[in-house]
Order: sequence, then structure tokens, then C-alpha cells
Amino acid sequence: MAKDKIDTIESKIDAKVRDVQGHVKDAAGGLTGDIGLQADGKVDQFTAHMQEDFADLYEEGEGAVEKAVTFVRDKPLLSLGIVSVVGILLGWLFFPRRSRS
Repeated sequence: MAKDKIDTIESKIDAKVRDVQGHVKDAAGGLTGDIGLQADGKVDQFTAHMQEDFADLYEEGEGAVEKAVTFVRDKPLLSLGIVSVVGILLGWLFFPRRSRS
């Protein structure tokens, strides 16, 4: 397994652990009437959800990069043509020709 894949799996596991801790803190705060502990639990839950969402986005981004690299390896001339056309269009958009009047 690649190191990035292991890192995202570890991040997801850490997020699950933090989410469970957040639920426990939230419940304990609710039972004891400790609003600070309850708020801390909610913050832990929110952080866990964001950490898990970020790991998912990272995996999706990795997949898109792998697809692009495969496309460039399989069709290098077409890739060069696409990049050239995009470069020319961006050049015309950002650096329009000036009239010599």
C-alpha cells in the first residue's frame, strides 16, 4: 500500500476515535449538566467530521491526478495539443492585442 493511502486510512481511524470521544463527552456533559464538557464534545465531533471529509476529498483528488497522469502517458501528443490550445486561448484572453492607432 502506498504511504498516502495509509495516511488517509490512519486519518479516518483517528477521526472515528475522535468522533466517539466527542459523543462520550457530549453525553457526559449532558448528564452532569457541564455545558463546557458538552460543548467540547460537540467541537470534537465537528472536528472529526471535517477530518474525515478532508481525507475523502484527498482520496478523490488522488484519483483525478492518477487519471490525468495515465491520460498523458497514453496520449502524449494529444495532451500536448490540448495544453497548447488552452495556452493560446488564455494568452488571447489575458493579453489582448492592442490596436496601433
